[in-house]
Amino acid sequence: MIKLSLLNPFIHRAGIALIGFIAVYLITAPVTTAQLQTPTPLPDGPVAITGATIHTLAGAPVENGTILYENGIIRAIGTDIPLPEGTTVRDASGKHIYPGLIDAWNQVGIYEIGAVNMTVDVNEQGPVNPNAMVERAFNPESRHIGVARSAGVLTSVTTPGGGLVSGQSAAMMMDGWAWDEMTVKAGVAMVINWPNPGNERNYGNQLQELRTTFDDARAYYTARKAMEAGNVPHHPYDSRWHAMMPVFAGEQPVMVSANDVRQIQDAVTWAKEEGVKLIILGGRDAHLVSEHLKENDVPVLITTVQSSPSRWWEPYYAWYELPARLYDAGVKFAIAGSSSAANVNRLPFEAGTAAAFGLPVDAALRSLTEWPAQILGLDSMLGTLEAGKHATFMITDGNPIEYRTRVEQVYIFGRESNMNDMHRQLYEKYREKINQQGSSSISPR
Repeated sequence: MIKLSLLNPFIHRAGIALIGFIAVYLITAPVTTAQLQTPTPLPDGPVAITGATIHTLAGAPVENGTILYENGIIRAIGTDIPLPEGTTVRDASGKHIYPGLIDAWNQVGIYEIGAVNMTVDVNEQGPVNPNAMVERAFNPESRHIGVARSAGVLTSVTTPGGGLVSGQSAAMMMDGWAWDEMTVKAGVAMVINWPNPGNERNYGNQLQELRTTFDDARAYYTARKAMEAGNVPHHPYDSRWHAMMPVFAGEQPVMVSANDVRQIQDAVTWAKEEGVKLIILGGRDAHLVSEHLKENDVPVLITTVQSSPSRWWEPYYAWYELPARLYDAGVKFAIAGSSSAANVNRLPFEAGTAAAFGLPVDAALRSLTEWPAQILGLDSMLGTLEAGKHATFMITDGNPIEYRTRVEQVYIFGRESNMNDMHRQLYEKYREKINQQGSSSISPR
């Protein structure tokens, strides 16, 4: 018989888990059916939205234009488009249509409440996890999805963290019933956290571990390819190294988190030695090695603009003007913003801040649409509005990177969102409170 004293730790942990579950339920469970972020069905037949100024980002804006889509795919954009019989027509006169924004690096769907561990699924156990597929852990019920969607962020490149090789990021639609339906593209990039050069000995050891990891994975890749060609006997399957085969085949880039000059330079040198496609994530000092990045065709995902400098000797606008510096230097880049799932709705204002500090407005908008799509291999589906691409766009009353602009309606793969989110629910709740107080003749003392 097991003594009660031995059971106590297990009972204690179970109690904590139960309390955590109840807390999550109370925080996230909707009060009424009307509050649910319910995905809408794909329309039956073609849909045309008319009268708006359509900013395709693939050419000049189309004044008083029409965008026609069917089965989630754009069929035509123009001013005199013949509409098929049975087309549903929606008028958007006086409004603007823009491509949906892409957040190229965040934790939406895998991070809910920091104080409740069971809602955080960012890090896997161990330092090397290339087979971690983030879309499988994606929570379609996350409250952060609706808030981001209402701000025009319609595609999230959700990215794992932790360890040396974190796993694979995935591009996710910000609307849908389940992770498989919401996945635009799995395996967008293999994520690596470049070691910190502050401790020379640890830096060398970690770099050696990274090289050993890639040596083992490359050997596996070579053996499996030889097996597929019938040149060698069966080679055992290894899920970790098998996940890295697209990297060596040149089909999947490596996204390396690096901010320091030495980190960036060493990562570029390492990528050339390994023969892999490189994307720098972070890039605080990227402007200091811009020629090196441009020469090696290495793009940068800037992970913050609205932030204070991280070193005492830097000016307050160090992050604010980083996009403009890279733009002037001819370095490919996109603005990703903070990884915080709760702050994805601020992404347009990250680009707006960059525009206020020297980045052309058109470039600021492209840094959230066309350029991240190109860098991450999503440009055949997203980034611009063109025939054959996804009908993922928003209707606004102005440029989405301007603070005063309202996103009035969004469409994700042709689905018209119900525009419901937690912020809107709280707004309606407390507006009702004001209405009730205004209609009451008795006020509390």
